[in-house]
Amino acid sequence: MTTCAFVEWPEGLAPRGREWDEIRRQVESARPNILVTNELPFGAWIAGASLFDRDVAAGSVALHEQGLEALNALGVPTVISSRPVWAGDRLANEAFVLANGKPRPLHRKQLFPEEEGWHEETWFKGDASGFIVSDIGDLEVGVLLCTELMFNEHARHYGRAGASLIVVPRATSISQDKWFAAGAMGAIVSGSFIVSSNRVGSSAGNPSFGGRGFAFAPDGTLVAQTSPSRTLAVIDIDPAAALRQKTLYPCNVVERRFI
Repeated sequence: MTTCAFVEWPEGLAPRGREWDEIRRQVESARPNILVTNELPFGAWIAGASLFDRDVAAGSVALHEQGLEALNALGVPTVISSRPVWAGDRLANEAFVLANGKPRPLHRKQLFPEEEGWHEETWFKGDASGFIVSDIGDLEVGVLLCTELMFNEHARHYGRAGASLIVVPRATSISQDKWFAAGAMGAIVSGSFIVSSNRVGSSAGNPSFGGRGFAFAPDGTLVAQTSPSRTLAVIDIDPAAALRQKTLYPCNVVERRFI
């Protein structure tokens, strides 16, 4: 059994200072095996701006590099998060696992909204790396970065590839109903645990983020969620439960392709 923590962390978070010290105390008290953060957890949400700014992008890259040290210092065996990295003239949103002090890329975001507050197509680009399950400790893990959760085919693909856990770092608004529905359906079609963390709060020029990290069991049951009074929650991940669920409806439906 693996314990997995998920969170709602504040917009504009710095990897040092009073807010970070409180986060560190919470994580040290919970002592999870895995910590899942929200999407691009450090600094302001840069995609709130409608025009790409190379200096702002470089600042976010540098801040997340500093964040690696802070995450590593939490003492959690495994941290799964995302960070901005350069991809030509723009950025990629790269999910990674931090273990033994070293980050390992897991997935790059491929699906980007382009609307008020979320000008991600302007700031980020995808690539051909796709959606690959990764071995992390005793688990097979897939990553869906925020908007990617809305596309059930990717959760289903991860489930069929053997993922017992799908993590979803996100940065979503106050309205949460669709995200909880997507989380439940992602679990149902994959037979995997779905664990998601979110930003909370707002800063100048950015939308308001709604918090409410969540965890769904492989059958689509909501197991736990965060709140303003409970900004970190922990669940048990049982790979055997995911394996059993994959033998049941609808995971056991045979896919037929017709030309």
